[in-house]
Amino acid sequence: MTFYGIPTVVALVMSNPLLEPWSGPHGGVPPFDRVKVEQFQPALEEGMTRYRQQVAAIVASKEAPTLENTVVALEDAGRAFTQVHEVYNAWSSVMNTPDFQAVEREMAPRLAAFWDEAPQNPVLFQRIQAVQASPEASKWTPEQRRLVWVTYQGFVRSGALLEEAGRKRLAETNQRLATLYTTFAQNVLADEARSVLLDCEADLGGLPESMRRALATEAASQGKQGRCAVANTRSAVADFLTYSDRRELREKVWRSYDSRGDHGDAHDNNRIITEILALRAEEARLLGYPTHAHRKLEPTMVKTPERAMRLMEQMWKPAVARVREEVAAMRKLARRAGQKEDIAPWDYRYYAEKVRKAKYDVDDSEVKPYMQLEKLREGMFWMAGELFGFDFLPAKDVPVYHPDVRVFEVKERASGRHVGYWYFDPYARPGKYNGGQTDPYRIQERFRGEVTALVTNNTPFVKPAPGVPALLGWRDAQTLFHEFGHALHVLGSNVAYPSLSGGRVVTDYAEFPSKLMEHWLGTPEVLGRFALHHQTGRPMPAALVAKLQRAATFNQGFYTVDFLTSALVEMKLHLEGDKPVDPDAFEREALQRLGAPEAVGLRFRMPHFGHVFASNAYSAGYYRYLWADMLAADAFEAFTEAGGPYDAKVAARLRANVFSVGNTVDPFEGYRAFRGRDAGLGALMRERGFPLGAAAVGAKSTPP
Repeated sequence: MTFYGIPTVVALVMSNPLLEPWSGPHGGVPPFDRVKVEQFQPALEEGMTRYRQQVAAIVASKEAPTLENTVVALEDAGRAFTQVHEVYNAWSSVMNTPDFQAVEREMAPRLAAFWDEAPQNPVLFQRIQAVQASPEASKWTPEQRRLVWVTYQGFVRSGALLEEAGRKRLAETNQRLATLYTTFAQNVLADEARSVLLDCEADLGGLPESMRRALATEAASQGKQGRCAVANTRSAVADFLTYSDRRELREKVWRSYDSRGDHGDAHDNNRIITEILALRAEEARLLGYPTHAHRKLEPTMVKTPERAMRLMEQMWKPAVARVREEVAAMRKLARRAGQKEDIAPWDYRYYAEKVRKAKYDVDDSEVKPYMQLEKLREGMFWMAGELFGFDFLPAKDVPVYHPDVRVFEVKERASGRHVGYWYFDPYARPGKYNGGQTDPYRIQERFRGEVTALVTNNTPFVKPAPGVPALLGWRDAQTLFHEFGHALHVLGSNVAYPSLSGGRVVTDYAEFPSKLMEHWLGTPEVLGRFALHHQTGRPMPAALVAKLQRAATFNQGFYTVDFLTSALVEMKLHLEGDKPVDPDAFEREALQRLGAPEAVGLRFRMPHFGHVFASNAYSAGYYRYLWADMLAADAFEAFTEAGGPYDAKVAARLRANVFSVGNTVDPFEGYRAFRGRDAGLGALMRERGFPLGAAAVGAKSTPP
C-alpha cells in the first residue's frame, strides 16, 4: 500500500490535472495527455472527500426534505469525484498497465466502501423517503417523479432498509467483491498476453496477405522480428480460425483463447469465481431474495430469472437443431478434405466458410477486402446523419491517451448545434479490454445548464501493418455498428438529470439500441456506398450484396448456441444460491444436461467471463443480449414495414421514444410509443431463419 505524508498529498492535489476543471470548448474535455498513474489515488481521495462534504450538507439541512434540497441536491453532488473516476475507469479499460494495476488493487475496496456510504446513511435515506411520500409530487414533472422513484429504489436495493448489522455486512462483502473483481480482470489480462508464435513461412497456409502482415506486425511489437504471432484476442483468434488450413494450429490457438483464466496457476480464476458466487448469494439473502439472480433481475424488463430462462430455452431447441444441420454439412466437406475427426470448435469457423461458399457462392475472404474499417466508420457517420440528423467532424486539439485514438465533434445537422464529442479507439493492445466497449466520459444533462456528452467506442480489432488498411470480418463489422449504437444512445439523450440520461436505462433495455444499429450494416445503402475494395476502391458489387442478403440466416445456429451456452450456464450458476460450486465441474455438467453441441463450445467460459465476474454489471444478466435481439428485430421490422431502413417517420419515432428519453420513461412505455405495441419473438425467429413454433409466436415483451 502507498502512503503519502500530508505535505505530499497537498502538493499532489494542488498540481493534479484530474482535479482541475476540464478546459476547452463546450464544457471542456478530459486532460488525457497530462494524466500520470500516480495522480489517480490522491485525486480519487480528494473527490471522495468533496462528495462526503456535499452529502453531509444535505443531511445536516434544517429544512424539511424537498425534491430540490434532497434528491436534486444529491444529483448535483459528487461532480469532482465523477470527473476523476471517468478518467480512472478509462485507464482501467484501455491503459491497464502493471503500475496502474497496483493502484487499482489498492483502490477497489476503498471505492466500494465509498459507494456504500450514501445508500447506507440512514438520515439521508429518511430524507429521500420523505420526498418519495411528498404531497408535492403532483406538481413535479414526469421526469422529476421518475428521478425520485429511481433514486429511492436504488437506495433500497443497496441496503438502505437493512438494520445496522446488515448494512455493515453488506459493505464488507461489497469491498471484498471489488477486490475479487479486480483480481479476476487482471488475471484475464495476464493470460491474454500469451500470444501464439508462428513460423511466418510454414504456418500461415490459407491466411490472406493482409492478415499475414498483421501477424508479423504483432510479433514485431513483441520484439519477435521474423516471426508471426496470433494475439490472444477475440478478433485475431476468430480470423485465424476462419482462414488457417493448419488444423493443429487452429486447435492450439483456440485452446489458448478458451483456457484464459483456467491454467491452475497464479492467474487461475476458479477459486475467485467460487468466492464471488458465495458472496453474491449471501448479499441476496441479506436483502431478502432467494438468489443473486432474483436480486439482479427484479429491476429489469424481464423481472425474474425464470422468465429469462424461458426466453433462452425457447431459442435453444431451434438453435441446436440448426447446429446439427450446419455440422452435418461441414462434416461432408471435412471428409472430402481427408479429416476423419468430428467437427471441433476449432473447425467450426473454417468449415462454415467453405459451406457458405458452396451453398451461397460467397465466403468471408470474398467479403473482407471490401470491409475497410475507415470506410465503415464513414458509413456509420452517414447512417447517423440519415437517422438522427448528426454530422461527425474531425476535432482538433482534443487530448487523447494513446496515438490510436481519434476524436470527432458531433453536431446537429439542421441547426449546427454542438451535440458532443465521439472518441474512437479501434485496435487491440496489451492492457486494453478484449471486447467492444462504450463508455461516457461525460453524460448529457441540463438541470444546471446545458451539458453535452463525451463518449468513447473501444474495439479490439487487429491493428494492420503500416500503410495497410484494417479489414474487418462481418462479425467485427457488426461489433463496430453495435458499439456505435451505444454511443448514439448517449449522444441522442435529451433529459434534465444525469442519473436518467442516455444509456442509464434498465440493464436489459440498454443493449436494445446497440443491437438495433447492427441491422444497418447490411443495408444496400451502406454496403453500396462504403464497402469499397481496399485495392481497387470499387464498391461491393450488387451481385455480392445480393448473395450476402440470401446468406443472412447462414450459421445462425452456431451464433445462437455460442451465445446461449454462456448465458445459460452463468444464469444457472447464479440460481444455485449458496450451494458450494466448482466452476469447471459445474460448467461441464451444465453443458451435458443441456445437450450442448460439442462442436460449438462456449463464447465465454466462466474463468474468463469478464462480463459476469470482472464486475457486477452483467451478473445473472448475459441473457440481456437475447432480450435486446428480440426488441431489435421487432423494431427493425417497423422500418421494413414502412418505407425501408431509412424511413424518416419511423426514425423520428425512434429518436423521440427511445434514443432521446433515457430512463425518464418506463422502457415498456417507451417501446410501445415507438412501435405501437409490445415486441414479440417472431421477428427474431424470422431474422435467424428458425421455424416459427407456437411458443415463439406467442412470446411477448409484456411485463409479467
